[in-house]
Amino acid sequence: MKKSVVGSMLVMVMLLGLVMGCSTNNNQPANDQPAAGASGGEGKTGKTKIQFWHSMGGNNGEYIDKMIKAYNESQDNVEVVGTFQGSYQETLTKLQQAVPANTAPDISMLERAFVPLLAEAEVLADFYPLLESTGMSEEDFLPGLLENVKFNGQLNALPFNRSTPLLHINKTLLDEKNLKVPATWDELEAVANALVVKENGEFKRYGYSMPYASWYPIAMIQQLKGAFFHAEGTGMGFDEEGVQTFEFLKKMQSTGALYYPPAQDSGNIVNSMFASGQIGMMMESTGVIGRHAGVVDFDYVTAYLPMKDQYSSPTGGANLVMFESSKNKEAAWDFMNWVFNDPKGGQQFILDSGYVPFTKKMAESAEMKAQWEKVPARKVAYEQLEHALDTNNDAAFAAVDQIFLKATEAIMYDNADIRSTLDSFKKEAEKLMQE
Repeated sequence: MKKSVVGSMLVMVMLLGLVMGCSTNNNQPANDQPAAGASGGEGKTGKTKIQFWHSMGGNNGEYIDKMIKAYNESQDNVEVVGTFQGSYQETLTKLQQAVPANTAPDISMLERAFVPLLAEAEVLADFYPLLESTGMSEEDFLPGLLENVKFNGQLNALPFNRSTPLLHINKTLLDEKNLKVPATWDELEAVANALVVKENGEFKRYGYSMPYASWYPIAMIQQLKGAFFHAEGTGMGFDEEGVQTFEFLKKMQSTGALYYPPAQDSGNIVNSMFASGQIGMMMESTGVIGRHAGVVDFDYVTAYLPMKDQYSSPTGGANLVMFESSKNKEAAWDFMNWVFNDPKGGQQFILDSGYVPFTKKMAESAEMKAQWEKVPARKVAYEQLEHALDTNNDAAFAAVDQIFLKATEAIMYDNADIRSTLDSFKKEAEKLMQE
């Protein structure tokens, strides 16, 4: 049964300051430009005008503008109008307001964890027939990026600016102590502790760090063969895996092997400490590779997130969606098909921005291979997609994530009992999921 758009989204509208696991420069403050109007109609030039909302500010916003300009100049029938709508959360809020008002755009960028919310509301178009109309299929996309795009027999989103967390390493510090890049939790514990510098009771250097986000504990739970949500989608998919995850983090925190940052501006804090040598390693998004590669004054490398029982890494970033209300689906798809297939489209945006390639053709291109040769850290991100796993695909994730972060704060900042805190979280989360 179709759910009320307003009702199913109301909780999300009220969630402020949602912390997602992709600490790239995407979360730019919203500009003063008003949201674009509804889709449909022809412009003054006679071209069909397509509204495209996105969340890319700064340099990435310029790359989006360049991509749109290249498409508009490539043909005479369609004009795409791109509008920056602020952060992922701000874009979602504007979409939640636009959908019931019938002013939604034709296409929008949508953070991957928000896709189930809009898919459940049945406001997203199905890409299966559109792909087929131009000889494409889901097989053209990298499988590690397709775990959160299919709902109720439909393909409701396609990957675009996607990322994954990696271990970023100051290899100069490791080499000074004859340490190897850690590949397992045990090796991470040994290396991180060996990097700690403590003088007069004060830590001068920590072993590793990570931003305040659910991304990293979820990755660890999956590395223990647990899941955030269980397959039935009515409750949480971890018990002892969650306890073991936070016991490991607290043990590392107690020795200075782990610096767990304050919640506010944690991404910038961790990245600045890494660049200055105050931490030796960090778990962070692929989106920060450009911030460090060729910039820092040490040997910078990346590696897979260390494994426990298995390698596993969640994904982040955003997908592209088309709204069912669009009156110009054929024209909107013409643009998207170009983005997926023309070297001046999505491929150039990926080369410029550093997100992971999202089609097989893109990953196999000479241009991408040349970039990987120049910046090997980017290839590691692509290769880790073999172990990509998303177990947080549920319309309730954003609300549940807020509760999970509160539990994380209690454990990491206030030393709350791990087992009882997680038990309380699971009871509250499962009650919310069943509402």
